[in-house]
Amino acid sequence: MVAYLGGSAFQTVVDNPVTAYRQLVQQFAKDAAGKAVDPTIARAEANAVFKAAPIGASLSGLGPRLIGVGFKRIPKFGFLLGISYFLGEGGEVGMTSAVGASIFSAVFINPIRMIEKQQRAYFKTTGAEKPIMEILKESAAANYRPLFRGTFPLMGHSLASATTGLVGQPQLQKYIEKELGQVGGMSQFMTGLISSALVSPIYIVMTNPLSRLEVIMQTSSIKGKSISLMEACGEVVRDSKEFGLRGIFRGQGIGIAKAIISLTMFHQGRIYLTDTFKARNEELGRIPK
Repeated sequence: MVAYLGGSAFQTVVDNPVTAYRQLVQQFAKDAAGKAVDPTIARAEANAVFKAAPIGASLSGLGPRLIGVGFKRIPKFGFLLGISYFLGEGGEVGMTSAVGASIFSAVFINPIRMIEKQQRAYFKTTGAEKPIMEILKESAAANYRPLFRGTFPLMGHSLASATTGLVGQPQLQKYIEKELGQVGGMSQFMTGLISSALVSPIYIVMTNPLSRLEVIMQTSSIKGKSISLMEACGEVVRDSKEFGLRGIFRGQGIGIAKAIISLTMFHQGRIYLTDTFKARNEELGRIPK
């Protein structure tokens, strides 16, 4: 559990600039009048934000994300590893564990993701991230209901993430290590990078539309009327009619790059910590003969 959390914290710090940039590309899909704009224009606006405040934009949302390693990952990994233990999966988490963790952990994860996105939501107009306390005060005025906007898309997103990233990637990495071991071998980092690169496009195709729904629902003003799931779906449909697949898959290219970085950093951090803990237990004689 600690190795999973440590790997997640390492991944969070490394991939935060890419995460922030991807959200802005998806968030700027509409102009100030609420009209959908061409993906190239949205990308140019995201670039402008990063050029104007490169450090602030790159670090935006990092605080809540690191706090979220506890609030989000303890429930997710707790359900994942707990269900895996009770099912007797022998240390290798399976599909059933991934499904259960995705459903049961969503209610704990969503408020943190909502705060992350609200922090970046007004960069275009203010040039600075929105303070967390201001977000919480606005949410408190509505009995904290806004913090749960986008929970259903998150469940689907989390399910795709768990099945491809937590289950599929390690299995694929082991297969690659086995096959390459017969022809000279390759470092663990390189096999992890290759398996992440193979899994990431599948993961992004599954999650990018869901991520769009989350952004639409979670970046609208907390004080204003919330955007329902059906309204968000309607917005994506209108976007696709006007701009085709580019409208549905805004931010997909940067999403694939993010997924490769995220998966590789997470699993390498997790594996390193797991091996370190095992070696320490052996040195201290804590492993039964």
